Amino acid sequence: MVSLIEWVEIIIAIIVILIILAMAIRIAAQWQRAVVLRLGRFIGIRGPGLFFIIPFVDRVAYMIDLRVNTSEFKAEKTITRDTVPVDVDAVLFWKVLDPQKAALEVMNYNQAIGWASQTALREVIGKSELSEILERRDKLDEDLQKVISGRTNRWGVHVESVEIRDVVIPEGLQNAMSMKAQAEREQQARIILGESEKLIAGKFREAANIYEKDPQAMHLRAMNMLYEGLKAKENSVIILVPASVLDTMALGNVMGITAMANSVLPQEQKKEKSSGIEEKTPSTGGKETKY
Repeated sequence: MVSLIEWVEIIIAIIVILIILAMAIRIAAQWQRAVVLRLGRFIGIRGPGLFFIIPFVDRVAYMIDLRVNTSEFKAEKTITRDTVPVDVDAVLFWKVLDPQKAALEVMNYNQAIGWASQTALREVIGKSELSEILERRDKLDEDLQKVISGRTNRWGVHVESVEIRDVVIPEGLQNAMSMKAQAEREQQARIILGESEKLIAGKFREAANIYEKDPQAMHLRAMNMLYEGLKAKENSVIILVPASVLDTMALGNVMGITAMANSVLPQEQKKEKSSGIEEKTPSTGGKETKY
């Protein structure tokens, strides 16, 4: 029979074997790659899935994420080429293409990418004017991507894109730019108004030529102007007079017709007021109105 001591030794041996197996088994997710070192020397990239290492000899130094990462960075109080201080916020989209370089070429690639991005942003802003930063962000994004990619490619990191989110300028400069934009809009409005006046004057000239050759058209236009003018007023009286009568009365223009209409209106109003007669009643001393 196996003694108790032997059973204890067997159990201990099984436990040690299980611990060694647990230390030897490693699992990497689909988006991860494991950097394995053997006695301090790089031996390869493992994953995704299940892989084994030699306990106490091999070790997983890094687990590199191959998905697209985002990093926010900013440049505060950076002077542009035309000496304007601006605050710029941007975001960087990047991913690791070579896990070996990302693990061996730089100590902390996440921090290195952040500092490289901020330095590149300050450099690009210093070479650009404020108008370029505000109006040509796409061009600025491309320049930033080229500068950052030149620094991160040797680390096995690829820059997908760079996007500037916000540009903050001093409040005093904002007010000045707003006043300038308003003045430009007013100038454009006056230019458009002047062009419209030129077109209207040309049309009036064409109409005058037509009326000069056709007096009947001039009479019809005068009657239409009279009708439109009186239609807009209340209690207006429209009088249609033949053109031959106007010629004999020396009223062949619009001012004469309007004056005649205005002279008729007070008479009509007096007739309306005279329809009400006030009489005194001897018994009460009051007034009685009859209609």
